[in-house]
Amino acid sequence: MRSLSRDDLTDILYGCAILGTGGGGELDEGFDYINKALAAGKEFKLVSVDEVPAGSMICTPYMLGALSPMTTELEQVYQDLPQSGEPAIMTAYKRLVEYTGETFYGTICCELGGSNTAISFYVAAMADGYIIDADPAGRAVPEITHSTYYFNGLPAAPVVTANEFGECFVLENIIDDRRAEDVVRALSMVSRNDIAAIDHAMPIEQVKDAVIKGSISMALEVGQAYRIAREQGLDVANEIANHGGGYVAFRGRVSDCEFVTQDGFTLGRIDLVGSGEFSGDSYQIDVKNENLMSRLNGKVDVTIPDLICCINLDSGEPITNPNVTIDANIAVVILPAPKEFTTEKGLAAFGPQYLGLSQPYQPAIGNTK
Repeated sequence: MRSLSRDDLTDILYGCAILGTGGGGELDEGFDYINKALAAGKEFKLVSVDEVPAGSMICTPYMLGALSPMTTELEQVYQDLPQSGEPAIMTAYKRLVEYTGETFYGTICCELGGSNTAISFYVAAMADGYIIDADPAGRAVPEITHSTYYFNGLPAAPVVTANEFGECFVLENIIDDRRAEDVVRALSMVSRNDIAAIDHAMPIEQVKDAVIKGSISMALEVGQAYRIAREQGLDVANEIANHGGGYVAFRGRVSDCEFVTQDGFTLGRIDLVGSGEFSGDSYQIDVKNENLMSRLNGKVDVTIPDLICCINLDSGEPITNPNVTIDANIAVVILPAPKEFTTEKGLAAFGPQYLGLSQPYQPAIGNTK
């Protein structure tokens, strides 16, 4: 067991924001959750999957919804609803404990991202539990089905959800993760496009071989490399690429970008014009919450499940969607997909076909994770 310091937590969240490929939530929100727990005197305790005692119950907390802001018209729909006064994820967690009658040893993050990782950490800390050093995605992903839980046929139900208005929903008899995605997404769309959910509440034996082990430690290492690069004035993009076994695919400035909210997702694109060694070239990134596909000079360059990570070279910060501004100076770093996502089941759920492409998956780089 390792007790995480504030510096460790900072490195982890930055690493998760980088590995989140534009999704996984905002760093500011993530740090807010961390600070709340620290202010309450709570400890963040990280354990490996293999350290979890047999029979221990774990669960997976997260937030689901669109990343882009609501329109003024839609905001007015919710303005008269009361606020619950506590984080929605804790409303959901308390209801899960009440519903199951179980004591939970700890939490597993649903994905790596600036806030979704922190939310899972927050629940573990506030419940005096443990953070399991694993997740089912190894990055951030748009849908519940984009996970090793789904690839291994683990049931999500019961799924407990709650929103900022204190409304709580217990979803029983959900047939599989695909149906869970549809139902939870629908609840999000009537909850100001943001809902807390907890699923895969089960003994550690059922999940220990169905997750990506060591992913939180990996995020810590990426975050440390990122921080050291900034402190020493090194090329941040190169350092991330070198540390993650990837490469810098493009450097340039944002010439155009567009984001819309549709069916509970943030959809969009980011257009770049090259600079330096990429002068005269163009690059485009397609977004569905996360960066899912890129094109170099109009030709498909990289697709999921490989990671398309964007770094703002002016600020040195990882870019989360839809926080992209015209003329921003960006480096695109490509990192290899977790090997679990390059299996037949992984690619069927989260490969080129998901993007409507007929071409087979072509790894941008050899898988090292």
